[in-house]
Amino acid sequence: MNRILLLFQLEILEMKIIFEAKLIQIGSRRIIVVPMDSSEKLPSRGMVMVQASIKGDSFVAPLEPDGRGSHWFEVSNKLREELRLNLDDKLEVAIEPIKDWPEPEIPRDILDGINHANLMDKWDSITPKARWDWLRWIRATANPQTRNKRIGIACSKLQKGDKHPCCFDRTRCTITDVSKSGVLLD
Repeated sequence: MNRILLLFQLEILEMKIIFEAKLIQIGSRRIIVVPMDSSEKLPSRGMVMVQASIKGDSFVAPLEPDGRGSHWFEVSNKLREELRLNLDDKLEVAIEPIKDWPEPEIPRDILDGINHANLMDKWDSITPKARWDWLRWIRATANPQTRNKRIGIACSKLQKGDKHPCCFDRTRCTITDVSKSGVLLD
């Protein structure tokens, strides 16, 4: 049974998903929302790391859940300029889930908390996917006091040997400037 499950997971990881979507703007971010029928083919309702391609330009992108069962990703200013993408452009997008997650960019306040607690070795001992999970849990609040509290809790849990945050709905959008209550804004 485990062998069948492993083969199924490998097939999913090697599957390219192609769809059409528009480049839209929410707040200051320019994003592409993955259509529900394409998102349903992904291996998780939570964050998924993909190799993406637009107009032949390939890049790695974290697909953030939209809180409604689908996903979305931000298109960087650099990519927008290189590909001459404009808002409401209809684009053909290809995504393919990848197994090896890149290192996340660690915000200064979180890095300071980890360093202050002398936990860099513990932080480095967890997987990049687990580091993304911690960062998503910490950033899933717009309240600075709650964020600071979560940094403290994360450090305490890392000290105890926990590798992931618990009690965290991974299917919710954790970027607060484009979401409300974990759901991507329209």
